[in-house]
Amino acid sequence: MMKKIYLIFFFCSISLNAQKEETVKSKINDIYRQALTQGKSYDWLNHLTNQIGGRLSGSLNAERAIKWAKEELDALPLDSVWLQTVMVPKWVRGTFEYANIESSPGNTINVNICALGGSISTPSIGIRANVIEVNQIDELAKLGKEKIKGKIVFFNRPMQGDLINTFKAYGGAVDQRYNGAAEAAKYGALAVIVRSLNFRLDDYPHTGVMSYGDLPINKRIPAAAISTNDAELLSSMIALNPKLRFFIKQNCKNYPEVKSYNVIGQINGEVSPEKIILVGAHLDSWDLGDGAHDDGAGVVQSMEVMRFMSKKEFRPKNTIRVVLFANEENGLKGAKAYSKNVKNSKEQHLLALESDTGGFSPRGFNFDTKEKYLKRILSWKPYFDPYYIHLFEGSGSGADVNLLKENALVLAGLKTDAQRYFIHHHSEMDTFDQINKRELEMGAATMAALVYLTDQLGLE
Repeated sequence: MMKKIYLIFFFCSISLNAQKEETVKSKINDIYRQALTQGKSYDWLNHLTNQIGGRLSGSLNAERAIKWAKEELDALPLDSVWLQTVMVPKWVRGTFEYANIESSPGNTINVNICALGGSISTPSIGIRANVIEVNQIDELAKLGKEKIKGKIVFFNRPMQGDLINTFKAYGGAVDQRYNGAAEAAKYGALAVIVRSLNFRLDDYPHTGVMSYGDLPINKRIPAAAISTNDAELLSSMIALNPKLRFFIKQNCKNYPEVKSYNVIGQINGEVSPEKIILVGAHLDSWDLGDGAHDDGAGVVQSMEVMRFMSKKEFRPKNTIRVVLFANEENGLKGAKAYSKNVKNSKEQHLLALESDTGGFSPRGFNFDTKEKYLKRILSWKPYFDPYYIHLFEGSGSGADVNLLKENALVLAGLKTDAQRYFIHHHSEMDTFDQINKRELEMGAATMAALVYLTDQLGLE
């Protein structure tokens, strides 16, 4: 008799598990179906980029984007939407930059440059000087002050082309952009020119944040990026004529910090409201394009997740929260303010998921978590197989959510097919017309699926 009861229980358990499995598959299928047929992410991005545009921290456009995002979240059936005050840097590019190569007196070739974010201006008449080319920052010490003083330092190290992971290639070259001016100034350089971080040879310079570290204001020197085509040209001309001169003029300026905001909205959990699943992106962008890939795509994808989760059929067990961070590009002030509040409030985050790799086809996720949670998440891979989402890697997350490491069980970043990402990154090529609607929507659905699984199946 006991054996018969056991068998009945066993087969009932199998049946219930099978039903649950089919329910989960059906819900995920519904998420993808809605994203691809009834999604709002593309229309949202159209407005954010074409009606507002580039959203540099501290700018009028950044204020307009904050107002727009809050209004759109208010229009969703969320339980609460609010603004979190953040003080952010204010840097203004001013009139566009000008540069040329002078091969001999009176013979010049114009080249494409843009000031790096945070750079000081040149004198009003510009700077014209000889150029010294280097590939690594540590070459400066070998050259010494005698060979560098009074010259313009040209950092010409390209991104490593044989790395399939484009973000790893970016990380291997970004030090010259970020620290180049501070280091070159120590040896008496007048300015620095940095090769744009872009695999492709083209005429578009790429900006990005730079830092002077603790260098006194009176010791700081101008810093600009040069397009990859013009970097190649300059390098070849230096090889032929080491005495050529370079002219640079820019009138950018740093101002005192100004008030800005993180935009936050949430749906309260019905079972464990104290446990939070966060999805987010950064609302700011650089000013050369309209910030479509970096990071307008992540913004609207995160908003789309909230739209899905606010539907009656998706009422969550845990609290689902969206955070549109201020000032990721040149200071991470939004992430720092949010992280500080989380620590002070002792909030518990189960998952903090960020989208900041462009609106390209989703391929999977990067995770920063303990082995037991990663093992749990890896068991969900079969749910993603029908959608060609297969890369689940236990390394990295995102710049904004990374600051929540002490207060979140799992940090995650959406992983896209980013081979074309650095064509657009921080340049005037980052525009709405470069977005593929279907790829953008697939990314939103993929994020929503991970949030749904975390909420419904749990990490334990």
